[in-house]
Amino acid sequence: MRRPLCDLLSFSVADRSWRWPARPSEHGDGIGPGGCGREDSTSDHQQQSVGNWGNREARTASGEGEPRRGSPHLRPRARDRLSPRRTISPPPILRQQRRHCSQVPSSEVLQQRLLIQVIKEARCIKRFIPCEFGADPDKVHILGMDYDFYEKKAEIRRCIEKENLPHTYICCNFFQRYLLPSLVQPGLKAPPRDKVHIFGEGNIKAVFVDEKDVATFTICAIDDTRTLNKVVYLRPQGNVYSLNELVEIWEVKIGKKLEKIYITEEQLLRSIHEIPYPSNMEMIFIYSAFVKGDHTYFGINSSGLDGSKLYPHVRCKTVDEYLSTLLDKTD
Repeated sequence: MRRPLCDLLSFSVADRSWRWPARPSEHGDGIGPGGCGREDSTSDHQQQSVGNWGNREARTASGEGEPRRGSPHLRPRARDRLSPRRTISPPPILRQQRRHCSQVPSSEVLQQRLLIQVIKEARCIKRFIPCEFGADPDKVHILGMDYDFYEKKAEIRRCIEKENLPHTYICCNFFQRYLLPSLVQPGLKAPPRDKVHIFGEGNIKAVFVDEKDVATFTICAIDDTRTLNKVVYLRPQGNVYSLNELVEIWEVKIGKKLEKIYITEEQLLRSIHEIPYPSNMEMIFIYSAFVKGDHTYFGINSSGLDGSKLYPHVRCKTVDEYLSTLLDKTD
């Protein structure tokens, strides 16, 4: 019986315990910042403590000084601090695992470095899937302007490969819940009914996949010998569209032609630079997908494996079906 992705336990590198993934964030591409929609059993106070601990631990490891003083229960013990001369003892429950799918917020992606050390010491994990679930960080054209969003994910890849951990990378590009609810219109909460902005010429295609379908592909891939140390790309038929095609689908559904306003690459870049972070991240992801073509500019066969061909039995929710659910919504 197949398990949903939210039933894959997530290891918290900060408190050395197993916990359920956090609810997905509304910001970021793919799963990126969150888990799979399940409430985390950790309280808000505990979550904050864990995050602070991880930050202090990282500063100590990088030689930036000792952790700031705080409540005794928040300070990591000396033996738990990162040190090149000490190893991290894996928790007993980790030694019982054979596969691990990481779920961490995008703001804490680099905490997976500690998790990688733990997995290496455990010597029992036969497959590790890091928390990416977005565009391929090794192929995007926006490094240097994305506030290290993809650079951090690429760094985790290099750590995994350096330690020779058996792995699979899942590249699903966008979730359908991101950008698609507004028909890729920054600032809107529902698709437009009068006029629509087209970024670039509107012909470059991006990929939108439902989260449940991403979970299904992930569960299939984690036990598949064909995906060992490979990148699995998700581009299901019916989920890859350009902006012009998305607008055309929406116009048919509402029975009305929209006024199209074309935004050039230069205008979009100007807006990205003028709008402060993190409010400009939506436009950065739009620039990446619909102007630079980071989802589809390369062929899958030369870069990795096509999830749709590996698992043809997986029936995905199409973009057309998703847009139908938005007909009753107004901004």
